[in-house]
Amino acid sequence: MRPTKVVVIGAGSASFGPGIISDILLNPEMKGSTLALVDKNEQGLELIAKLAGRMNREWGSGLKIQAHADRKKALRGAEFVIISIAVEREVRWRLDWEIPNKYGVRQPLGENGGPGAFAHGARNIPMIIDICRDMEKLCPDAWLFNFTNPVPRVALAVSRYTNIKVCGFCHQIGAAYRQVSVVLDIDRADLDIKAAGLNHFTWILDIRRKSTGEDLYPAFRAAVEKYDPGYHPLSREMFRAFGIYPAPGDGHMAEYLQWTHDLKTKPWKKYDLDLYDWDGAMKGRDEMWLRIADHARGKGRLEDHYHGTGERAIPVLTAMVQNKNSFEDAVNLPNEGYIENLPDESIVEVPGVVSGMGVRGMGVGCLPEPVAELCRRQLTVTDLAVHAAVTGDKQAALQAILLDPMVNDIDAAKGILREFLEVHGDLMPQFAK
Repeated sequence: MRPTKVVVIGAGSASFGPGIISDILLNPEMKGSTLALVDKNEQGLELIAKLAGRMNREWGSGLKIQAHADRKKALRGAEFVIISIAVEREVRWRLDWEIPNKYGVRQPLGENGGPGAFAHGARNIPMIIDICRDMEKLCPDAWLFNFTNPVPRVALAVSRYTNIKVCGFCHQIGAAYRQVSVVLDIDRADLDIKAAGLNHFTWILDIRRKSTGEDLYPAFRAAVEKYDPGYHPLSREMFRAFGIYPAPGDGHMAEYLQWTHDLKTKPWKKYDLDLYDWDGAMKGRDEMWLRIADHARGKGRLEDHYHGTGERAIPVLTAMVQNKNSFEDAVNLPNEGYIENLPDESIVEVPGVVSGMGVRGMGVGCLPEPVAELCRRQLTVTDLAVHAAVTGDKQAALQAILLDPMVNDIDAAKGILREFLEVHGDLMPQFAK
């Protein structure tokens, strides 16, 4: 493969940084390319850069590695920019959950759907738009690969308000493969699943056995009814109600639905949904930093902890550079008729083909109309939330929260928005205008 230049913004993250770097350095096709690591956290960036240098030497990866606290120094000449950023992720995310809960809005997660997604997006979108403004000047033809949540809102903001080409990534299609493999007792490697919809809200359209081409949907439909009732009960209820199986698993599916708690019995637990473990995540992050520091100093075996993440950004990158015409199970792109009964230019998650032309979605026709209506409500919420995040329009922000299916009281919506703007004001300066 010809050498390319990849910029990773958010590299100074204990979870994202080492993972995406290992994806790049373990890929022999990247040899000779330049990897520029960027993060405002200079201490974290220094450790990650030392770790990357050790990986590069010991694995014989043959890349040129740079580290920059100033992204402008890194962006010039880049062909690909990979982003995963968040400020005080667990602390702010917990507030996104706790504030709506005070008003009786019980979100399963509150990151990609529910009112918490509004705050999450409103904090992250302005930062990413600023990055794109620098890209427009320094590497206008580069692709932006985004992992920052909420993926559809970030991608819509980039697509609508900048000239940068964007593709959003998420590994949640893997949940569909796991569920079908378990229920049918078929090796995952022998499955071919086509799913489409919105990120974390996709729906399985087709299930085939790779080795024979056999349509497995009838067998799955029969087997899932007989399987353990405690296995993804929400997804199975949706299957019964709408006739099509949701792909992401209960935890993420529940972010977009108001039917996931029962106040009379077990709040938040009607479908045995687990809340996010913020304390555990912060403890795990501290432990990761200790391990990174040891590895950066040459201690321990890299192979014990770094095997690649399985995320698809780097295979997509190499497929673009080499014009491989490769297939991807799931990419998040502006809708260009890929899902016919969802609005054009909205961000949809569909299978895709990757070549020297870039990433292109695969047309899947129409979703079943009731499912499309569920998606359209989310797209309306996304549209308003992105407009508010970019412009600071408080009326649009209120409308986005009011239209969220989790919210059924206008006073609650006003209170949630007011408190969001108070506690996150330092990271939402657009609303202070």
